[in-house]
Amino acid sequence: MKMPDARLIGLAAGLLCACALTVDGYAAGESSIPNLTSIDRPWVAIEGQEYLPPPTGIGPITYDHAHPIMVTAPNNAGIPVTAPLRIADLNNPNLKPWVVGALEKSTAEVLAGKLRWTSRANCMPAGVPQFLLYAGGAESLYMNQTPKEIVMIHQANNETRHIYMDVPHSAHPQPSWYGESIGHYDGGELVVDTVGLNDRSFVDDRYSVPHTTQLHVIERLKLLNDGILQVIFTVEDPGAFNAPWSGMVRYQHQRAPATLFEEPCAENNLENLSNFVKTPVAAKADF
Repeated sequence: MKMPDARLIGLAAGLLCACALTVDGYAAGESSIPNLTSIDRPWVAIEGQEYLPPPTGIGPITYDHAHPIMVTAPNNAGIPVTAPLRIADLNNPNLKPWVVGALEKSTAEVLAGKLRWTSRANCMPAGVPQFLLYAGGAESLYMNQTPKEIVMIHQANNETRHIYMDVPHSAHPQPSWYGESIGHYDGGELVVDTVGLNDRSFVDDRYSVPHTTQLHVIERLKLLNDGILQVIFTVEDPGAFNAPWSGMVRYQHQRAPATLFEEPCAENNLENLSNFVKTPVAAKADF
């Protein structure tokens, strides 16, 4: 027995509506996931080597604005630039006493003419959040985004972070340079929660700001309407800071295509860096 034409039309219309709802729902879900992939045109930092202040709340460690020491030095392009010497503000009320002591020592060394230690210059991992401005923000950042994992690779020394999506943290993560990063999407943003960091890095190379293994970093990555990638991060470390503080880094896609190439630091035969800097050797495996 044939179904009446009216019922056929109604069934077809219902299927079309269901398909439309499915497609719309899928599209809505997809649109809430920012496209952060940058395989051919990597991300490059816009505002240079400093963390930007957050929209609200306590910001990053900065130089002593009341008593700046101005110096002139060439920038990455070799152009002389006059700017404040990167000596941390020791009057920052958010610093634990032992952190102030460490910064006082670093300040004395810089004023005595000693070069400041930085992760990139010493072929060492950056840690988090310093990874966001590894090499002073002068080199590119590549991202490969999949449903289960996001891989972030700096051109500089090919430093790599792995962000595992929608899984819980380990009960007792073994401390390592980049810790254990777990991600999820929230309202169009990628939220990355990192714990399990060792205390061998600085949270800010520019001021040699130390931290403890209690360090907990949350990063929120968001694509703005003008194609800018904005990262707002929050640092929580009750062993080093009296309260959580935040900073911001913004990137844009490199103007021309650029492919990631192998760039080992310590074994770089072109620059012979090992003639000047001791090749780092791990005393034991991180994990």
